[in-house]
Amino acid sequence: MHKPPARLADKIKAALDLYPCDLLFVHRDAENENPQNRYREIGQALEEVENDIQIPPSICVVPVRMMEAWLLFDKNAVRKAAGNPQGSLSLALPNLNNLEQLPDPKAILHNLLRAASGLSGRRLKDFTNRYLGLAVHRVPDYIEDFTPLRGLPAFNRLENDLQDIITSQGWESP
Repeated sequence: MHKPPARLADKIKAALDLYPCDLLFVHRDAENENPQNRYREIGQALEEVENDIQIPPSICVVPVRMMEAWLLFDKNAVRKAAGNPQGSLSLALPNLNNLEQLPDPKAILHNLLRAASGLSGRRLKDFTNRYLGLAVHRVPDYIEDFTPLRGLPAFNRLENDLQDIITSQGWESP
């Protein structure tokens, strides 16, 4: 069985080989690191890859904690991703201003999805074992408006970097 790459530069090469693209997003959670260190790490990996292959314009995505924190503001998206869009169970979403300080946003999102599913017993266990990972990946598909995240510095940087690339590449619509 093929072993996935461990180094970031090798992951980028593999991703570009498997999924050619016009714009590359490279994601690294800051976690307990200074976000600037992560940006530098991504930049170095991109430079290393650039020596071997042509890379498209690239954007660093560096949430302060985990990317999942950016998914914890839209109850409707969580309900839809959990397969229960009409659910009425109250979901206690964290305060938007505190998203980047949450100790474990992934666990919070998992718990919210389980609660939003409205399931219990064996059906909840089956949802957790078989569908929870898929549900996590579906949440952003159901978020219609990410502007509430504009108060978060890491999200603002992502949005600004994206706009800079769009402008520099001439991708803006007329």
